[in-house]
Amino acid sequence: MRLTAWNRSRRPAALAGALALAAALTGACEFDPAAAGSGARPAAQGTRIASRAPAPRQSAPARFDEREFREDVRTAEALTDDFWRRHWDRLFTGEYSSPRVVGLYDGRDPASAPVCGRERFEPDNAAYCPSGDFVAWDAHLMRSGYARGDAWVYLVISHEWGHAVQNRLRRGLVSPAAELQADCLAGAALYGSSDDGTLRFEDGDEQELVDAFKVIGDRAPWTRPGDHGSAVQRLRSFSRGGENGVRACFT
Repeated sequence: MRLTAWNRSRRPAALAGALALAAALTGACEFDPAAAGSGARPAAQGTRIASRAPAPRQSAPARFDEREFREDVRTAEALTDDFWRRHWDRLFTGEYSSPRVVGLYDGRDPASAPVCGRERFEPDNAAYCPSGDFVAWDAHLMRSGYARGDAWVYLVISHEWGHAVQNRLRRGLVSPAAELQADCLAGAALYGSSDDGTLRFEDGDEQELVDAFKVIGDRAPWTRPGDHGSAVQRLRSFSRGGENGVRACFT
């Protein structure tokens, strides 16, 4: 993903193709808010992505470019914040305020991990903390996912920003399936940024998004069933926001 405009006309067909691919790979299922939201944590808690980092692709290059990685993390943070700041007044009442960005932390060093309430962030975690109004992501989790493709950091960051958005809304607007709604808001922010001309989807980015949802869906062996929804449920929610915008996340 890059900070330049791209051809908007590609978007619907590309998203439909990604969704069809996800269904074929993981088994089709319908969006079920009761099933996906029964165990979902409310927006007023941190959101665990996974209890271990994804394994890099076999085809991943041996050399990891730390400079590009950190640049993409900063870009994803700035891009997502810019989208919500740009569109908030058209969508919601009140003023938008940015969450504090703690950003990368070393989960292997508990003393340096951010504290949310009385709990420290765990290793290989990414979360929004309502009590401190901040977002943070474990460096090992982000680097491991980035080895699969740069779309990973954009997805994780825009998802956690979605929880910050939920925490700024009246409670009646926050879905019981809060995790799936955050996925929808992530799709709306990323594809909305492409409409704004600030983000370009490169070849392979949408496949990387599909692969990321396969890793972080509830069917992965290290996630708790009901926390986030299956890979297909999550991709459906993300695609709904991507295709139809923010308002589709509140229907």
